[in-house]
Amino acid sequence: MRIEERAPGHAPAEAERRIEVYDFGRPATLAREHARALELGFETFARQWATQLTDKVRVRAHVGLEQVSLTTYGDYAGSLPSTTTIVACGVPDSEPNTIVQLPLSAALSWIIQMVGGRAVDVVDERALTPIEQALIRHLVTDALEGLSTALGGLLPRGLAVAGIQYSPQFAQLASAGDPVIIARFSLRLGERTVPASIMLPAGPVIDRLSSATPAAPVENAPALIRRQVEETAVELAVRLTPHRVHPADILGLSVGDVLRLPHAADRPLDLVAGDVPVATAAVGTSGARLACVVTAITASHDHAAHSEELR
Repeated sequence: MRIEERAPGHAPAEAERRIEVYDFGRPATLAREHARALELGFETFARQWATQLTDKVRVRAHVGLEQVSLTTYGDYAGSLPSTTTIVACGVPDSEPNTIVQLPLSAALSWIIQMVGGRAVDVVDERALTPIEQALIRHLVTDALEGLSTALGGLLPRGLAVAGIQYSPQFAQLASAGDPVIIARFSLRLGERTVPASIMLPAGPVIDRLSSATPAAPVENAPALIRRQVEETAVELAVRLTPHRVHPADILGLSVGDVLRLPHAADRPLDLVAGDVPVATAAVGTSGARLACVVTAITASHDHAAHSEELR
């Protein structure tokens, strides 16, 4: 990111403008087909997760997918509460790179219900005991199996719980600038609704998505660009020769004033598309409507050169 230097005499708002350099190697958003595939997979997982939670926590659960987005690990970690349940996951013999996150108070409440206790709202958050960690590991392990099935091979095989942490600031599972895919959920168990999220590394997931839905061959790019240009709607307008006036002349206009235009009465009008002349035309009619009759096509050297580039 570059920050413009403040120049003497410039207004503070102008001097503090920031220019964000776009990195094509790390796109800011998911491709539409990739986002849709992930949304379908996470929605399927949400239904399966709700069934698992209902069975294990012994309270009717509903899990809804709120959002799927592409962001950086630093932004994701900064969006989490200062204390929460971060279940780090990964494949054996490798660094964990996946997170299942849920509120620590919700995890403590679920544990009480899993061992036969009554539903209570836990206020004092604390670290989980070894037995409580084992219960949460078991709960998340089943969720990971459902996630792998729902996403259809986008996750590596053998994904398992690697550890549990409580501070997003200390759970350094990736560099701050690394792109990650975030799925945010709302979990309603009984009368209580809490947020939860799942983080996946963007690189491997997008690579697998691209392999499953390959893009069009590069050699087809010129034809695709030409088709896109040809199918994009543009506005056509019929224009007289413009006449330059001073602002005082415009402010002094009143009803009945006559403006002399530098357009000869026998000269055709200009047919323009986005202020670019494309043809000349004469005024005509079509039924009860005004129309224009094209009299000549304007073909500039620049247009011809641009057409050759598209070919």
